[in-house]
Amino acid sequence: MKVAVVGHVEWIRFARVARLPGPGEIAHSTGEWEQAGGGGGVAAIQLALLADEAHLFTALGGDELGRRSRVELEARGVHVHAAPDARPQRWAFVHVDEVGERTITTVGPKLRPLGSDDRLPWHELAGMDAVLFIAGDVEALRFARRAPVLTATARDLEILRRGGVAIDALIGSGEDEAERYHVGELDPEPDLVVTTSGALGGWMQPGGPYTAAVVPGPREDSYGCGDSFMAGLTFALGSEREPQDAVAFAARCGAAALTGRGVAPQSVAL
Repeated sequence: MKVAVVGHVEWIRFARVARLPGPGEIAHSTGEWEQAGGGGGVAAIQLALLADEAHLFTALGGDELGRRSRVELEARGVHVHAAPDARPQRWAFVHVDEVGERTITTVGPKLRPLGSDDRLPWHELAGMDAVLFIAGDVEALRFARRAPVLTATARDLEILRRGGVAIDALIGSGEDEAERYHVGELDPEPDLVVTTSGALGGWMQPGGPYTAAVVPGPREDSYGCGDSFMAGLTFALGSEREPQDAVAFAARCGAAALTGRGVAPQSVAL
């Protein structure tokens, strides 16, 4: 099975702290590390653990962080199709507190893959079993729609609205107002809308509420859990699972990511 992600990459600098510092305070970290992540990067790594082939269509900065991002993603099994961008690679600073909650500050503009960029093999998306759209422009979205299954995040509804393509599943966080979808915001309406609510589970439309998966080990941190959920749902729908079963599988992927440090999608039994 071949699955692709169209999305952005961020170089992530993590620091573990007892708690997030308040105004004027200084926090002292007890652990620091760096990894390639961002929505597109995390989802592609998760898919590399699930699918026969995982492809990432993205843009990477022309600096050292951009080069390091490509090397790490490829080392983790991702087929990286990246258009070079003259701007610096976007990076982020992430505090991880004592209960594993992450707080993110991004630095620099999001580098989006553009459908008009002929340096990217957009024609290959038609040969994928499923595509997850996280970041890009309208043309990139329309290329992604050539796959039999197209899922998308609700983080950038304006691109989805302008693209006017059918979305098989739209995924957003009920805990983030910027990711909440209201009926009528897209035409055509997505076939399935999934709203996640962390440990509370979430809501499917159609389908109603679903329960959260059991976390299969000690909790490390929550970075990338939502992106792993989206990747799991894309894989499951591309495997022709029914929506209820696909969401349950996605929830297991999200829960498993809680048990790893930083950018840590986990292998989940099919």
